[in-house]
Order: sequence, then C-alpha cells, then structure tokens
Amino acid sequence: MSIDRLNEYIRENYSIWSSPIHGLEHWARVWSYGQTIGWSVQADMEVVHYFAYLHDCARWDDGLDPEHGPRAAFFAKANRELFDLSGQQFQLLLRAVSGHTAAMPGCKAGDNPTLATCWDADRLDIDRVGIAVEPKYLFTELAQDLAYLKLESDE
Repeated sequence: MSIDRLNEYIRENYSIWSSPIHGLEHWARVWSYGQTIGWSVQADMEVVHYFAYLHDCARWDDGLDPEHGPRAAFFAKANRELFDLSGQQFQLLLRAVSGHTAAMPGCKAGDNPTLATCWDADRLDIDRVGIAVEPKYLFTELAQDLAYLKLESDE
C-alpha cells in the first residue's frame, strides 16, 4: 500500500512527523477515528486513510499555521506518484486536506461523507491540546456522539 511510501517520504523530508502534537501519533488517531466514522457513512476509506497521514505533514511547527492544509495539498500534487488513488479520489483528497483547517458546519462540502469523515476524525483529536471537542463543529452524527461521550468523561 502506498501509505507506507507516503509515510517513508514524509519521515525523510519533513520533521513534523515526530511532533507529539501534530505528528505520527496524532495521524494514527485520526485514522482510527476515521475508520470508526467512515464505515457508518460510506466514506471512501482509501481517501480517509491518506488524509489521516497527509493533512498535517506540511506544518511548519506546532504553532498557529492556518495555511498548512493548502501546503499539504500542494505537496500531494507535487508528489502524485505517492498516492495510489484514482483521479477522482485524489481530487477529493486534495479538497479534504486543503479545507480541513477552515471547514465549519453548514459548509456545503460537509455534505460529502468522505470530507465529513476526514474533518471529523481530525477534530475529534483536538483534546490532545487541551481544547474540548465541540459537537456543534462536527458533521456526522457518530462523531457528535463520540464528542458528547468525551465531554461526559471529562466531567
């Protein structure tokens, strides 16, 4: 699977993969959440898998970096050979990655189950930086339910 090639390339060329906040451990949790949510809404799981390991790879650091999503999409375009996806899947991945920092409920793209899964999977892990997960910022019912469970366990 090309996920391994992608991860190898990122490890060789970017240092963010080792970050305790935005690195490999976070990416693995995003993939785990994505698997849980994605099957419930018939998301394209190949796109969700790539999203999990791509979405933060172009961050400069762990600080405020609102353009890291578009940079990750640029990275993907420049390294298309690392992605074993159809053209349509690749375009959806680019949309998911470039838009993950700004997607809000009510956003038309949130109607797409794959985009919704990607963005929810990332947001469900926001508590790693001390921010409570807000169900109102999630697109899927399952992600909202998981967020409510997280909030209840924090009380």
